[in-house]
Amino acid sequence: MAMVRIIVEGSKRKVPCGTVLERLAWEYQNMKDAAIVLASVNGKLQELHKTITQDAEIRFLTLKEPSGMRAYERSMLLLLNKAIYSLYPLERVNRVMAKFSVPNGIYLEADGDFKVDEEWLDRVRCRMTELVQANLPIEKGNCHVDEAMQFFKDVKMYEKEKLFRYRRSSQVNLYSIDGFVDYHYGYMVPSTGYLKNFELVSYHRGFVLMLPDVRKSNGVTTFRPQEKLFQVMEEASDWSEKMKLVTVGDVNDWISSGRLDELILISEARQEKQIADIAAAIAAQPDKKFVMIAGPSSSGKTSFSHRLSIQLLAQGLTPHPIGVDDYFVNREDNPKDENGNYDFEALECVDIRQFNKDMNALLAGETVQIPSFNFVQGRREYKGNYLKMGANDILVIEGIHCLNDKMSEFIPQENKFKIYISALTQLNVDEHNRIPTTDGRLIRRMIRDARTRGASAQDTIARWPSVRKGEEKNIFPYQETADVMFNSSLIYEFSVMKSYAEQLLFGIPRDVPEYQEAKRLLKFFDYFLGVDSNMVPSNSLLKEFIGGSIFNV
Repeated sequence: MAMVRIIVEGSKRKVPCGTVLERLAWEYQNMKDAAIVLASVNGKLQELHKTITQDAEIRFLTLKEPSGMRAYERSMLLLLNKAIYSLYPLERVNRVMAKFSVPNGIYLEADGDFKVDEEWLDRVRCRMTELVQANLPIEKGNCHVDEAMQFFKDVKMYEKEKLFRYRRSSQVNLYSIDGFVDYHYGYMVPSTGYLKNFELVSYHRGFVLMLPDVRKSNGVTTFRPQEKLFQVMEEASDWSEKMKLVTVGDVNDWISSGRLDELILISEARQEKQIADIAAAIAAQPDKKFVMIAGPSSSGKTSFSHRLSIQLLAQGLTPHPIGVDDYFVNREDNPKDENGNYDFEALECVDIRQFNKDMNALLAGETVQIPSFNFVQGRREYKGNYLKMGANDILVIEGIHCLNDKMSEFIPQENKFKIYISALTQLNVDEHNRIPTTDGRLIRRMIRDARTRGASAQDTIARWPSVRKGEEKNIFPYQETADVMFNSSLIYEFSVMKSYAEQLLFGIPRDVPEYQEAKRLLKFFDYFLGVDSNMVPSNSLLKEFIGGSIFNV
């Protein structure tokens, strides 16, 4: 019997040629603190049903890795739809739509000849559990794109049919469970037996599919709704439904029919109205003197601050920008992380005492000298920038800790107006494949880093987990404390960013760890028709990333 040499999790051994990855995964599962769901073979992601046919270095991926959790999520959605369509005949199901993320889960809505209530959820939950216990294989097949389009038209999954109209490849991979066929963007687990941990929770007009929270355990935690964030996502989703701009195929239809300029103008007008409404809400509360703005990386905070300031001026107020970064402590006084490196995102990086002292002095009508931080020397400097607030003056303060009351603990609550901003993508690939919000922000940052910092896409992707870790600690826990939330995503932005991102992603070498993420994002952009950026207005938040903004960003 032919043998192949492999290195698995750092140990060398020989195995028969044709050994299935899943069999090896069972042997190494006890070395992991979460379920193994995928493998990296010679640096390439592989599903566990694949066989080893040559010498290889193998690393197993668990639910704790983003690629592993994405595979689990896709597989759970396939299982959910298999359960629903096995309980109800095709003519009774109009659509099952994965709308957007919620904490540790996905919010979905189902439409058909049934009522989504507790009884319905019980039936679906029981059917899913039966399918998990049966440990049915999740099979991968391939067909011509024309055949796939006809199939999805016949089963009333029209968004998938529309998506494939714009697919350049002639072949498409489909997944199935016991005869139920669907399309999913990315890899899957080998069988339904892997999908033990889930829950269905009734919520608003639909329900939440809860997924494992691997940061705490492999089990499913209690659903804790974030009502303000959900409302913003729901409003964006409802607007998309009214405009018939729900999926990538819808956006491609607008572009291919020559309506790109209209699409851009509508999207930008909607955002401008939202910003104007926020300014009006602030102006209606004369006690609000500190506008505190925070949000995760690449949300467009700087451009938003400029546009909000213009709208505040239109309301008769005089805004003054204050950067929290200018109140950083001197570099040698910064806290360090567990690796001994400076943690520049920690709250302790801010001189909280001086910040609060200056803000309260301004509130009392005193003249204050505002510092500026010299990032080259790592020191705070005073250069004669004096400020005194009049009756119509208002401070616009931007920083990652602005929603954390510990940073502004001595400023009276009645004088603060807190805004959370994030690029909350409302666009879906199709009915069952959503676009993660984090993907949109990563792509924005990658383009901006290359333009303004000379950083490669590889560098940005490598740093992204650290960025996300800081957001989880310093921003997301406080988002529900905001007075208002602003969604900075634009329905057309991926079509514009396509040409910028692709050239950067193609520059990532195949033999580096970041290549797999680059490959995934390149496949994602294959779904979009690319467009020229010349039509994007100079004050658009998107210009903060692609360049050409009228603002100093």
